[in-house]
Amino acid sequence: LLGNHVNCSAIEITLGNACFVALQDCHLAICGGDLNASVDGHPIANWSDFSIKKGQKLQFGMARNGIRAYLAVKGGFNVPEHLGSSSTVLREALGGLEANGNALKAGDVLPFDAHSLPNHKPRIMTFRFKPDYNLPITLRVIEGYQCDDFSVEAKEKFYSGSFAISPDSNRMGYRLEGNTVKPPYDGILSEGIALGAIQIPHDGNPIVLLNDHQTIGGYPKLGCVARIDLPRLAQAKPGQKVRFIKGDRQGLQDVWCQWAQFFGY
Repeated sequence: LLGNHVNCSAIEITLGNACFVALQDCHLAICGGDLNASVDGHPIANWSDFSIKKGQKLQFGMARNGIRAYLAVKGGFNVPEHLGSSSTVLREALGGLEANGNALKAGDVLPFDAHSLPNHKPRIMTFRFKPDYNLPITLRVIEGYQCDDFSVEAKEKFYSGSFAISPDSNRMGYRLEGNTVKPPYDGILSEGIALGAIQIPHDGNPIVLLNDHQTIGGYPKLGCVARIDLPRLAQAKPGQKVRFIKGDRQGLQDVWCQWAQFFGY
């Protein structure tokens, strides 16, 4: 929508109730969850680009489809990088405007390079890649080598039942509650762990690891949620139901490649 590099800095807004005032003219885009965005009271379409003038106010209301919206500016926000990234990790006190891991607060100023405004009409993302976060959630699983250690009964409960997203979920991982899945053993030697890994801790309630996940873990794992499905999970609210199905690795790789090619990964 803006022609930015894939790693340009953007802002993640969770649940809404945020307000930004333009200190100069700028070309913006919003994607992700629909948080009821408006400019000076006029609604802005989600998954689209738009321009605002100096002094205009961009507001986000309450979430109505998904819970996380993403705000980008032409050329990206100019914030300091740490370890090659401008991301903010609250838990590790890394990144952010002040390089201390703090979230944005009232009065913060987000700098960006001055740019001319486009003369074209606002563009909206193609329907093919624009998700509806209110639809039922079915996550495709790529099973791992530890899956064979789980009993037939445990795997049957995992795939046949549904789970509710726990309020105790965050960017590190989503905890699920429902029919408990018995782990094959109490624990394993800690090992490297991947994005989307499905851990089964002692209580039998699965944990799906997300972007801020730890680098090692000692719980047995059934496999990983397909990468293409993780954004869908990350937009889900506590209490929403989740189901799992076995995924075809080759087919999921093809779908991911199509998605990544479209978005410039």
